[in-house]
Amino acid sequence: MSELTVADILDLRAYERVRDDFRRQVVAKKRLRRVPLGPVITLLFECTDTVRFQVQEMARAEKILTDEGIQGELDVYNRLLPGRGELSATLFIELTDEDQLRHWLPRLVGIERSVAFELPPPRGADAATVVVSSPEGSHAQALTREAVTSAVHYLRFSFTPAEVDLFGAGPVALASRHPEYTARTELSDEVRQELLSDLEGTTSVIPLG
Repeated sequence: MSELTVADILDLRAYERVRDDFRRQVVAKKRLRRVPLGPVITLLFECTDTVRFQVQEMARAEKILTDEGIQGELDVYNRLLPGRGELSATLFIELTDEDQLRHWLPRLVGIERSVAFELPPPRGADAATVVVSSPEGSHAQALTREAVTSAVHYLRFSFTPAEVDLFGAGPVALASRHPEYTARTELSDEVRQELLSDLEGTTSVIPLG
């Protein structure tokens, strides 16, 4: 996906006029891009619309009026956009209770490298093909604590053309292979097709303004 530029972001007055409709459409799109994984983890697969919405909402909340301020937000959030043959996700460890945080965050160190897509086996093979997550580059550099993990991670999954074909054929599951957290979710056909559009570079973009 192409990176967003300052020209893609509406100023505050223009955004306010279209915000309700844009938000409604983004929420509907996120429903197809949000995949629960076990009791405490959810992944949201990012695209141009989710990132643009985040930047517009940050600009609105912080009353950012200058091109330089908007560019600063874009420099942060454009990193979440997947390239061709990639999926990009924000992983949330969804905990609010202090006791749960103390229980899970030390146990889930390394979760950013332990999530995988399980694809159908190639023709003539018995074992499923597995595409494992890696942390987004700048996020990986920020993971300096060894005894406890972050509650939010930014992941990438890189697919070969053959693996994209297997993804399209289905079925596909998302799994955690972490030793302290084993979980598996099979994607519905609707979700799989939505994410396949990212891999193939055909994701539609909600018009704004």
